[in-house]
Parts: sequence; structure tokens; C-alpha cells
Amino acid sequence: MTNLAARLADEAKGGQVLITQRLYAEVEDQVEALPVGEYELKGFGRPVPALDVVAIREAELTEA
Repeated sequence: MTNLAARLADEAKGGQVLITQRLYAEVEDQVEALPVGEYELKGFGRPVPALDVVAIREAELTEA
């Protein structure tokens, strides 16, 4: 996974954060992300779909 994250970081433009669909499934309640297509990444046999994180959602506060 570290290699995949590094490869996506290499593809990202300034200020852009690219993540995989798998990571997005784990954090979709906390972030807003838009699909940006598939990337041919070194060391991966198939194109990797990626999403661009465009916003972090505010945490909902719960009262105790």
C-alpha cells in the first residue's frame, strides 16, 4: 500500500490529494472526493482508479 500511495502522490498536481477507492471506502464519512480517472502506475499491472480529495467534512460533535 505504501508503494501505491507514493505512486499516486507522484501523479498528483500541486495541492491535490489522490486516494484509491479502497481508502475512500474507509474515510468517506470524513472527506469529499471526486473521481479523476485511472492512472497507469509503475509496478501495477492494471490502471488504478483514483479520487481527488476536495474537502474534509467537519466532525459532528455528540453530547455525552
